[in-house]
Amino acid sequence: MISALMWGAIAGSANLLGALIVLIVSLPQRLIAYIMALGTGALIGAVSFELLGEATELGGLWEIALGFLGGAAIFTAFDIFISRKGGKHRKRSGLKDEKATDSKESSGLAIFVGTVMDAIPETAMIGLGIAQGGGVGLALIVAIFISNLPEGISSTTGMRKDGYTTRRIMFMWIFVLVASAASALLGYSLLEQTSDSTQAIISSFAAGAIIAMIASTMMPEAHEKGGPIVGLITAIGVFITLLFG
Repeated sequence: MISALMWGAIAGSANLLGALIVLIVSLPQRLIAYIMALGTGALIGAVSFELLGEATELGGLWEIALGFLGGAAIFTAFDIFISRKGGKHRKRSGLKDEKATDSKESSGLAIFVGTVMDAIPETAMIGLGIAQGGGVGLALIVAIFISNLPEGISSTTGMRKDGYTTRRIMFMWIFVLVASAASALLGYSLLEQTSDSTQAIISSFAAGAIIAMIASTMMPEAHEKGGPIVGLITAIGVFITLLFG
């Protein structure tokens, strides 16, 4: 239980680290895009090698289809809602360059809620992996950490341009860290006694939600700011996950 809490916090701390980097130095958007592309590849690898790989060992095609497509659909529905409230900018550093129809308050709140929504399925799988007796999924933790780092960087840059104080930004990211740790703990505590079939659905659900998040937020931003080379960097991210697996 303590292990799940600790590793969930470590994985979620990347957002806070990204925020601290931005508050200390100013990073070029192209560099942020490269880090985001690396995180995209790492998450794709983690979903393929860790989550779906585990699901295929625990359940059949119907369980995987139900979880994977259900996770993608539910994340997409929440993402549409959050985006309409201004949260579509949660992984973007150029917020002021785009037309905004929402107030600063609603946009900042949507960024915050959207970030928590991104973190929950990722870190819950850390706890589930520990509960299943497989130990800490290092590849998944590395993938989550790499992907969360540019989110903290880009979102913090956007919120600073939007007038948020340093104190408020830090409070938001600390809360995300706590939520990540709690999500991993819940993944361990609530899913420990579930059947193999249920665990397959849950693993697939998280995989579907993560893939939907990558496609709707990380990949477009990385290519827009980084150009065609992000394809190679994304492939490197997938390979890094394979090495840690």
